[in-house]
Amino acid sequence: MLTVTLTAEERSTYGSVNEQNKLLVNKVWDYRRNSPNLSVPDLDWDEFEKDYNSRQVMENLQHRLDALSERIKNAKILHDYDNYQSALDDYAYTTYKAGSQAPGYETKMNEMKQFFNRSGKGKEKPAPETDSPTA
Repeated sequence: MLTVTLTAEERSTYGSVNEQNKLLVNKVWDYRRNSPNLSVPDLDWDEFEKDYNSRQVMENLQHRLDALSERIKNAKILHDYDNYQSALDDYAYTTYKAGSQAPGYETKMNEMKQFFNRSGKGKEKPAPETDSPTA
């Protein structure tokens, strides 16, 4: 079984295998491999092995996907930052050109002003947004 969709109730029921319990599963697996005579005889050990191996593959895949996801988030942050800096440069140029009465720039500047915080001491640069690391 490659993918399964669980309901919230099923996730609650089956999601109770915490790290401590996984250590127990690993210890049982270790004993089964090294001392099979000590294993309970009426358990379907073939099914246990299939589940165990599949879980190992899924965990490895999950770690790889998590690492890839982190790299994608980091690349996106850098692209967002570059775009934001370029947008600030464009706004500065727009305000300069608007001050010289160049056609169209005053309208553009007025439309862009909404993205800047206003304080009593003049304009502030808008703060760049960043994604939550737990997204």
